[in-house]
This record gives sequence, structure tokens and C-alpha cells, in this order.
Amino acid sequence: MRRTLPWWGFGLANLVVVCVLSLGLWYLLVDPHFHVVHDYPEPFDETLFWAIITVVFLGFNLEFHWFDRLPQPLRGVVLILVTVAVAIGLTAVFAAWGRTDPAFSAKVPMGMGYLLPALFVLFGFFTYLTAVINWDHWPWRHLGLKQPWLGIAEIGALTGPTVVLFAFFVLPNLATWAKPGHTDIIDLPTTIGVVYSIIVVAVVTGLLTENWPWRLAGPGGRTAVASLVGNIVLGIGLYFLFRAVVKAFIGAHAAKMLAPMINQYPAELGVCWVFWMIMWSNGFYNWPTGLSVAANYAVRIVVTLALGIGTFFLYYYVLAQHVLHEPVVAGKLAGNALGWMNWMVLMTLFFVVYLGSLGIPGEPEVSADEPERVDEVFDDHSASTGQTVQTR
Repeated sequence: MRRTLPWWGFGLANLVVVCVLSLGLWYLLVDPHFHVVHDYPEPFDETLFWAIITVVFLGFNLEFHWFDRLPQPLRGVVLILVTVAVAIGLTAVFAAWGRTDPAFSAKVPMGMGYLLPALFVLFGFFTYLTAVINWDHWPWRHLGLKQPWLGIAEIGALTGPTVVLFAFFVLPNLATWAKPGHTDIIDLPTTIGVVYSIIVVAVVTGLLTENWPWRLAGPGGRTAVASLVGNIVLGIGLYFLFRAVVKAFIGAHAAKMLAPMINQYPAELGVCWVFWMIMWSNGFYNWPTGLSVAANYAVRIVVTLALGIGTFFLYYYVLAQHVLHEPVVAGKLAGNALGWMNWMVLMTLFFVVYLGSLGIPGEPEVSADEPERVDEVFDDHSASTGQTVQTR
């Protein structure tokens, strides 16, 4: 038997690899001072968002169908290449669309032409993801659908609501038909802050608490409805809490300089937490698993939240300006965590999920002909044991 690392050693090894990949590729492709192509902040951010939603499609909704019979590392490499190709292709499609619709044009000031399609992905992060980690593919799996039809049906059915949310909350802000002086339903910074706070709650319950408390509502549709309502209600509450916390963290002067942009900062703090939840549930085996159920959940939440808050400070006051060479936005704050931290999320998904933590001795490998479901990769295998299943 090969020697395996303890949970913390395995997690730290994954974290080191992800940090090295993130920094190395940032300097090569993105960094405003050291880059091969000039794509900061756009179209980098749009392409990044499309890449992450492609991971959701391939890994979560479709559960690696068509790829799960490939051995590692070929499976991971092919998945990465497909993801990158789809992300770049979709960015190019919307850029071409911008030649006829000025709202999507690359010439729109402050990169708003790239931001518009990226905001569709923001809503998709919730709709397509919650169907897996909170609904367990309800109702498609319960109707007996198998992959790839299960994933195709899920993506198709949820695209409609995602488009409606995008059209209702985003297009009145940025679309070419919006009349001058019109009143937005919700301004963009608030939309981003609220929607991402809802995503954070979905990830907390889906990854750290084994879909508690939503699973208490009962199986199937009852859990799905409970999670939908609960994620939205708690997410809105989290938005107001995180906005107050961020204001206290950065100080009144910086908050005043940010003006309405402060409403986006619950998302900036939230993405730091989401990174650690994804890393913790996959790289650190969702420790602890041997305490009581309540204690397991509480420790995971406290540890990942503390790491997320620490990362928020480290990024905005040190890394963004002095390491990543991002511009100052207000006072001593620099950068945009929705760019860098989602970049680290993508590298985590590529290395830990797609490549199965290649080369790091962890749990025994799963054979190529017996792939694990991706929702079990990100969720705990069972509420009784709390053991996180890894695709290796």
C-alpha cells in the first residue's frame, strides 16, 4: 500500500499546488505588468466566469459523462482543454455579438460590454449548482433519467429561469434599449452582492452541512423547495450582515470612497469564503468528520469563514497591489476579489477535481470504470460518517 498523507498534509499540499498554479498562470496571462496578452480585467473576468460555469455543467450537472472512462491524468487534461476552449469560445461569441449590439461591445467603457454576459453566469452559479448540491438533481434523477440526459434536461430546464433573472435584474441596467434616466430595479453592485450572498448560503449548506437544514423538509421536491426559499432568504440576510462587516473592516473613509460600490463587497468577502469551502471539502476531506454532526458542521463553518476573512484582508491590503499588481480602488484597498479568488477557485477545480490531486498521496484511487458522482465529490458521502468522497 502506498503511504498517504494525513488530512491536513493532503490539504496543505493541494493548497500549495493551487497557489503555485494560480500565481504562475496569473503572471503569464493576466498580471497587468507581466502578461503575454493584455486581458486584465476584461475579457479575463468574463472568460473566467464562463470557465467556472463550464465546470459546473461538465462536473456537476453531467457528472463527467463522456469523460469518466478516461484514465487520469488524460481525463483531467481533456476536461481542462474542453473547459478552456468553451470559455474562450463563448467570450468570442459575445464579443462578435457586440458588433451589432453596442451593449456587448468591447469598446464600452470600463469593460461593461464584457461584464454584461458575465452577469448571466453569476445567476447561473446559483441555478445550475443548487440543483445538484441542494436538490440532488430533483426532479430529473427521481424521474429515472440517466446521464447524459439527466444533465442535459437539468441544464435545459434551468436555463429558462436563469435568462429570466438575468433579463429582469441586469438588462435594465446595461441593455441598449434602457432609456436614459430610467430607474433600475436594483443597481448592479447590489445585484452582485445579493446574488453572490445567496450562492454563499447554497455552498455552505451543500458542502459543509450535508444539505442541512433543507433535508429536514423531506425528500425530493420538499427539500428542493425548502432549499430554494431558504437559500434566498438567508442569502439576503447574509448580504446585509456582510455589508456591515465589510464596512467595519475597511473603515468609514474607504467605504465612503467606494460609494454605491460598497454594496458589491458582500460578494467580495463571500468569494473568499467560497474558495475555502471548496478547498476544505475537497482538499482537506471536509474535516472534521468524527465529532457529533452539529460539531462537525460548526467547526467547518467557523474554520472556513475565519480563513475567508483572513484571505479577504490579505488579498485587499497585500496581495492585490503588491503581488498581483492590481490597481487601487479606494484608500488602501486594491483589486477585485471576484477576479483573483474565482481564479483560485478555477485552479482548485482543475487540479483537485479534474486531475484528482494528481501526484499527491491521498485516498485510494477510484478506478476509471467506477466513477464517483460529482455531487458526492463536493458533498459528504453520508450524514452518518461525514466522509468526503474524492475522485482520484
